Amino acid sequence: MLKGAGLAGLAGLAGCVGTGDPAQSDGGGTSESGGDSSGGSTSTTSGPAMAQSAEVWGWDVAAKSLDLIDEPYEEEHGGDITITQIGRADMKDKFKSTLLSGSGAPGAAMMESVDAASWVDTGGLRDISDWLAEAGIKDEFVSGKWGPLEKDGGTYALPWDIGPVGTFYRRDVMAEHDIDPTSVETWDQYIEEGKKLPDGQYLLNLPSNDYDGLWRMMFRQLGGQPFTSNGAVNINSDKSLQVARILKRLRDSGVANDLASWSSAWFTAFGEGTTASLTAGAWIEGTLKAELGDTAGKWGAIKPPAIESGGSRATNWGGSNVTIAKQVDDQTARRAWDYMAYTLGSKEHQLTMYEEYGIFPALESAYESDAFDQGSEFLDGQEAGRMFAEVAPEIAPYRYTVDTPEVTKAINTHFRDMMTGNKTPKEAIDAAAKQVADRTGRDLA
Repeated sequence: MLKGAGLAGLAGLAGCVGTGDPAQSDGGGTSESGGDSSGGSTSTTSGPAMAQSAEVWGWDVAAKSLDLIDEPYEEEHGGDITITQIGRADMKDKFKSTLLSGSGAPGAAMMESVDAASWVDTGGLRDISDWLAEAGIKDEFVSGKWGPLEKDGGTYALPWDIGPVGTFYRRDVMAEHDIDPTSVETWDQYIEEGKKLPDGQYLLNLPSNDYDGLWRMMFRQLGGQPFTSNGAVNINSDKSLQVARILKRLRDSGVANDLASWSSAWFTAFGEGTTASLTAGAWIEGTLKAELGDTAGKWGAIKPPAIESGGSRATNWGGSNVTIAKQVDDQTARRAWDYMAYTLGSKEHQLTMYEEYGIFPALESAYESDAFDQGSEFLDGQEAGRMFAEVAPEIAPYRYTVDTPEVTKAINTHFRDMMTGNKTPKEAIDAAAKQVADRTGRDLA
């Protein structure tokens, strides 16, 4: 499906460019052999004996996706894999605490790419370079995923999925109020369309606990980088200001709700149609399907609106990996790795997770499947996979670093002030940039 320049372009879509961290190695891991592109299972059996069981932590439909593969794995490889589902924020806090304390970690755990540089920097993750080389699957993944997973020659996680972005909308709500999302090109146009909705009904949601996610998504859409190649803080750039102004217009126009992301009220609003659209990674379809199954057929998806007319409509939101803590004993780690390679290194299993929950794979060989051309029942038969496949090669790379969490904190803090009118967009991005520079010892760009 994705041929020639298309597949080549996927190399930079999912993860990052060089970090821009001062005096930090570019990583690179060990040498690897060619991957198995047959679509069959991949596993490793040499080395230490594998433990009988291993626990894997994850959240939401990602955990449910992993659970789809544990039974086939057990039937083929023996052992007992337990998938434990924990709330996203709770799991992140809990797993990072185990890395810092040196105890309590499961056999393996999910890790978002946005957190990867920070988690790798704890020194608490196991280097899987040798096992990765032994399995011969490194070349099977889009190369842009590896940057934040590597440091000083080591590799500390196996890629899983990427998040090409779409705007998912309630077809029934939009049609009732004579709004045609497919005719929208820019965010300004979308705001004007949203004004057709009556009081108490909102075009979209601007959650105060996730301003940074919206900002990052739009900033990356413009090709923005939070840090320059020499490590200077760049979140007060003209591109960042463009994004801040759009987010402020969304708030001031009255078309946006303000419910906390992933809260019960947030899901209820989408289920009832009082919030009529959601811009997120392709994986959100699986979440909506799982949580709001009775709305199947009432949804559609478009490419995210452009920041300006003629601008890019391609960006990424999210993307995860699976990692093993260094504290895990060799036998349990080996069992966890065997399951990881079997699940994430297999075209067949990646497609099972995509078809059931919309988890968009980072495994390149999966893109050859006609699964991406199948109509989605949840999206009223729309071939959204094809749309995301078109978006994916156009996604600009993004620079994640150990200081990405500081960017997250600063954007959320000062954009809250912007939304309440206590700061202008320019003041908000300047304050956020200064906060990051002060806390990290970096220069301002």
